[in-house]
Amino acid sequence: MPPLPGSGLAKGLAVTLRTMTRKTVTEQYPDAQPELPPRTRGVIGLFEENCTVCMLCARECPDWCIYIDSHKETVPPAAPGGRERSRNVLDRFAIDFSLCMYCGICIEVCPFDALFWSPEFEYAETDIHELTHERDKLREWMWTVPAPPALDPAAEDPKELVTARKAAEKLAEAAAAASAAAEAKGEES
Repeated sequence: MPPLPGSGLAKGLAVTLRTMTRKTVTEQYPDAQPELPPRTRGVIGLFEENCTVCMLCARECPDWCIYIDSHKETVPPAAPGGRERSRNVLDRFAIDFSLCMYCGICIEVCPFDALFWSPEFEYAETDIHELTHERDKLREWMWTVPAPPALDPAAEDPKELVTARKAAEKLAEAAAAASAAAEAKGEES
């Protein structure tokens, strides 16, 4: 049976009327700040103390938007008779957010947890050249990174944590035994 003439128009008007009677869900940004999901990708924050200038983030970035400069510094030996060592010192760490596609590869490949997602999203600039943010700005965003979610109480502890606890317990037992032996020796004298 062919559709009745004007039935499409009637369906369209019905949708319009239903939509007009519903309450609007528009948030009046910037007067009302949005409720962001916990894993929101805003900008990338830098925890500079963890950065070893390994350059993995810059190498793996598909957009080549991470700029890192560093220099080598000689560190004196830790113990007398040891040898001097050299380490990289971070001079510049910048991300060009006009090129960044927010894929998160740099955060995933960082072996030292120096990069994190910040939920901060209000960083618009009037000039595209000002979207290259240096390490000072990236460090400021680091403090807006939310704490990681709590672990599942039913989950097993990581193997490293279990091993570290066992080693600490053995050291505590050895220290207690040594102090007990010292006390016993002191009482005998």
